[in-house]
Amino acid sequence: MTAPVRFPRFFVTSPAPCPYLPGRSERKVFTELKGPHADSLNDALGRIGFRRSQTVAYRPSCIDCNACVSVRVVTGEFTPSGTQKRTLKAHGDLVATVCRPWSTSEQFELLQRYLSVRHPEGGMTTMDEVDFADMVEHTPVTSYVVEYREPSPDGVKPGRLVGACLTDRQCDGLSMIYSFYDPDHEGRQGLGNYIILDHIRRAREMGLAYVYLGYWVEGSPRMQYKVRYRPMEKLGRAGWERIDTAEQDRLIAEAVSNPRSREDAAGPKDGMGNISKG
Repeated sequence: MTAPVRFPRFFVTSPAPCPYLPGRSERKVFTELKGPHADSLNDALGRIGFRRSQTVAYRPSCIDCNACVSVRVVTGEFTPSGTQKRTLKAHGDLVATVCRPWSTSEQFELLQRYLSVRHPEGGMTTMDEVDFADMVEHTPVTSYVVEYREPSPDGVKPGRLVGACLTDRQCDGLSMIYSFYDPDHEGRQGLGNYIILDHIRRAREMGLAYVYLGYWVEGSPRMQYKVRYRPMEKLGRAGWERIDTAEQDRLIAEAVSNPRSREDAAGPKDGMGNISKG
């Protein structure tokens, strides 16, 4: 007789200030990912809006707010816009390498530069190299780091690291856990967008239907870049549903008109932060 599958135990964090919408508080429900079935549990939870942070899967569970909406790009139907085509062309010389989830000092230094410019007031700015190693290496599921480097000057040594993304391989898609890039590279505008576009291409070539971008929050300027990839699905009470073309047109127009959202934010910034059972 086989042992029964143990249903995971869920916990709820204590309320804390919302990092996206001023004046609101946030709360998360979470569970631990561990054991031989961690991948399948992560897959199942991902389909109902959970995200992973190290060995924890979490999703918002706010009392009076449901502004955080899970979104994913439909890779098989994705067609890049004119701007996205130019981004792909501009960075087409970059060398992307899939690496095992093992942190390096080079990655950490790039992350520090990225955070100091793009998210100087975020909680991750206090991370040290050990914290970064925990973020990358403490994974019970199929994960890797995609590094983006400029061509090597001599063809022997690795080229300059200009971007990276911690990515989970799920049964139906790629989940972009956290990505970062060189924010001051004058010749590399749009690196964050390129990393997302590369993941869409990568997922399609792998036969995976989606790229999961985490949570989108309407009204939060720094989250609006996510709506620029179409077709896009969002998770609602009835399950995943396609965002209407006219509605996405409106959201994209708002994102373009907002100066803060024009920054090419490089992937989901819905980090877990501190978790305590509450």
